[in-house]
Amino acid sequence: MIDFWLAAGLLLLIALSFLLIPVLRGRRAQREEDRTALNVALYQERVAELQVQQDEGVLNAAQLDSGRAEAARELLADTEGVEKPRESRLGKPLPLLAAVLVPVLGLGLYLHFGASDKVELTREFSQPPVSMQDMTQRLERAAVAQPDSAEGLYFLGRAYMAQDRPADAAKVFERTVALAGRQPELLGQWAQAQYFADNKQWSPKVQALTDEALKLDPKEVTSLGLLGIAAFEGQRYQEAIDYWSRLLAQLPAQDNSRAALQGGIDRAAQKLKESGGTVAQKAVMKVRVDLSAEVKAKALPTDSVFIFARAVNGPPAPLAAKRVTVAELPVTVELGDADAMMPQLKLSNFPEVQLVARISRAGQPTTGEWIGRSQPVASSTTALQQLTIDTPDK
Repeated sequence: MIDFWLAAGLLLLIALSFLLIPVLRGRRAQREEDRTALNVALYQERVAELQVQQDEGVLNAAQLDSGRAEAARELLADTEGVEKPRESRLGKPLPLLAAVLVPVLGLGLYLHFGASDKVELTREFSQPPVSMQDMTQRLERAAVAQPDSAEGLYFLGRAYMAQDRPADAAKVFERTVALAGRQPELLGQWAQAQYFADNKQWSPKVQALTDEALKLDPKEVTSLGLLGIAAFEGQRYQEAIDYWSRLLAQLPAQDNSRAALQGGIDRAAQKLKESGGTVAQKAVMKVRVDLSAEVKAKALPTDSVFIFARAVNGPPAPLAAKRVTVAELPVTVELGDADAMMPQLKLSNFPEVQLVARISRAGQPTTGEWIGRSQPVASSTTALQQLTIDTPDK
């Protein structure tokens, strides 16, 4: 901060110079004005002496006029080059008073409205933290300096979770949601923190948060993982398998957490078998999607393609869905229970389904430009299904 205050001091000196230089110039002008007044007085005294000498007969009229002219030339010579005094409506005390008040008011206003703490935080965050506690302390100071920063609060909540402080994290995530809106990821983080803050006791509040998160985004990973944990702790092993399987389907192939998650699924399956239950078989359908020649000539590479299965006799909502782009076609995808939009609407719960692929330039799964539909097919089939997008979507 030393360089900041040095720069501020330099700017203050520049500002004061604009106030004090006119005062100093005024003093110089006053001295010039006083000297001019003295010269005028001497001129008048000299003219008076010449008049007395004429009255006494010492000088005649011509000599009197010559003396007056000489005195006038001397007066002009003495006053030549003197600037006309400037008039000031402010007077002398006001600039001096302003010179004192400017630094005082400037410092007070900066301390009230300024951002020296944020400048210091920026400098501090430019250096790597020495520990997790150090990072948490920095984030806490940032939250105080920027209470309206949802991003700063989010990272503070994550830091609290890493330090096993779920109660503090739950409060911070609640503030984050209030600032950034009820986004699925934030709701999932809030639910997870609240669950651990309540000593792993499932509550209506946590249930409401996870329900809301999955309604907004059926693939919200934190909520899926949390529901799997709660189901496992409650010995509802099939539910745990279902939630963790859905989560596993969202993770990239190179994600390091896949192994641990698969281990959890295997343990839940083992527990289910030990309790006398059987693991429900998952329906998985393989679908190859391509375009007809006519559609291929009209579709754009960036157009969205929604591939989904829906029940022949059942609700119109998709049972499982995937999203790709025209540029990726032809493509083969798998639709299964792990891709279920809602837990109660799984592919394996319906014997017959219809496969649909829709191109939507606007990115809307319900409306588009072209569509392809299959005939009813058993959800248990393992054969590769071919689906061609070839019809205008009306």
